[in-house]
Amino acid sequence: MLNRKECEELFEAMHPHFFERESIRNMQPEWVCEEMLLELAGFSPDDVKIPVPDGITFGFFHGDMDSLRKSVAEVDEGWVKYYNRPEHAYCAFDGDRVVSFCDVDEMGVFPVGGRKLKISGPGCVGTVPDYRRRGIGLRMVQDVTEILRLRGFDYSYIHWTAVGPWYAKLGYRTVLRWNARGLLAE
Repeated sequence: MLNRKECEELFEAMHPHFFERESIRNMQPEWVCEEMLLELAGFSPDDVKIPVPDGITFGFFHGDMDSLRKSVAEVDEGWVKYYNRPEHAYCAFDGDRVVSFCDVDEMGVFPVGGRKLKISGPGCVGTVPDYRRRGIGLRMVQDVTEILRLRGFDYSYIHWTAVGPWYAKLGYRTVLRWNARGLLAE
């Protein structure tokens, strides 16, 4: 696992000038967000069993993008703009209905501590309200994490979350915390 200095180096490489953005500076200072990592070499989906309701299936999106965007809008209207490529949208389905979703993008290769790390991760993860608290979203993130491991990524990265304990169920670790003023001390 990366140490604190390496995590800060990775954060700056991935998100240069992040704390200079007006949208970040204008956040409430009491809001604390987390950056999380999972080293994929040690990940196994068999480590955590996540049951889901019968009839729920998982896979990359196919079909009319408007139906996906409708589900995304039920969770966060601001995320709709990120859902333009079905090959990057991993979803949970109840029949044809998208009930949970995440955006899966390669974030890039970043030099950290003298190594080059290939990074990806799920983003804009959500489950429509009628399907929450049934394990569907967590199982979907578990599937995506395994897909990233099989694709040869070094780390799965969760950017800008306030639900760290939820991701921690899969082995993700909070490596940095921040607020509108910048990175917080450990």
